[in-house]
Amino acid sequence: MATTAVARLLFGRVPRVSRNLSQFSSLKFYSSQPSNYEYIKTEKAGEKQNVGVITLNRPKALNALCDDLILEVKDAVEKFDKDSSIGAMIITGSEKAFAAGADIKAMQNQTFSQTVNGRMLEGWSSISDASKPLIAAVNGYALGGGCELAMMCDIIYAGETARFGQPEIIIGTIPGAGGTQRLTRVIGKSKAMEMVLTGNQISAVEAEKSGLVSKVFPPDQLLAEAVKLGERIATHSQIIVSLAKDSVNRAYETTLQEGLRYEKKIFYGTFATADRKEGMSAFIEKRPPKFINE
Repeated sequence: MATTAVARLLFGRVPRVSRNLSQFSSLKFYSSQPSNYEYIKTEKAGEKQNVGVITLNRPKALNALCDDLILEVKDAVEKFDKDSSIGAMIITGSEKAFAAGADIKAMQNQTFSQTVNGRMLEGWSSISDASKPLIAAVNGYALGGGCELAMMCDIIYAGETARFGQPEIIIGTIPGAGGTQRLTRVIGKSKAMEMVLTGNQISAVEAEKSGLVSKVFPPDQLLAEAVKLGERIATHSQIIVSLAKDSVNRAYETTLQEGLRYEKKIFYGTFATADRKEGMSAFIEKRPPKFINE
């Protein structure tokens, strides 16, 4: 995982990336924030600094997802989620790799009892528990754990060179952080089964066609477009956005009739908020709403 040679063995040829392109070409959007993280970088983005950006930062390992990196991502997500100035979050990597998978070297000598007693991968799914929307901005490889991390987010934007896959079968195991579950719910049984059983990758275009990805952009424009999306979401009431996110997610976890009943209860609940009243009043009065997130 830590070398290009290993990446080629497991995942195919490494995509060529133009040296003239950079996913950070729109640096005017960014304001660096000091942090003590080792494997990630955190920033606030957007004209109002209301989008939290988490950048995976293990370039020599193609952003392989070791336990410490995941713990740092989890911590950063929790901090941005509690920050009232932040309306949406982005998780991204480099132009070469969002994340080329879990750290195989760290897992190689694990035994069955160690994985059970140590509750391996247990903390990963808590990333998706954030109340605020998570956007995955994926350039390059999103394989194995990288694909699973992207699917933990609420929306996926991809660069044109992005590659998605669950290649665990190639190294004698299966996905363990949602690859057989979230992928199947998003793209359907047949396509998910093909990807999981063969280890085959799909392109950004195919991922968009199958519903895994919302939109595809040139690699150097991806992050700026994800920030724009985050800024658009951040213009709305945070409490209403959180309720809407929760309601959409419920569609994956229950029957249609149960989901419809849940949606209606959430809809009724919005009428107890000041922001619902402000939103409707602003619409009738033909003025921009002034949400207070209450």
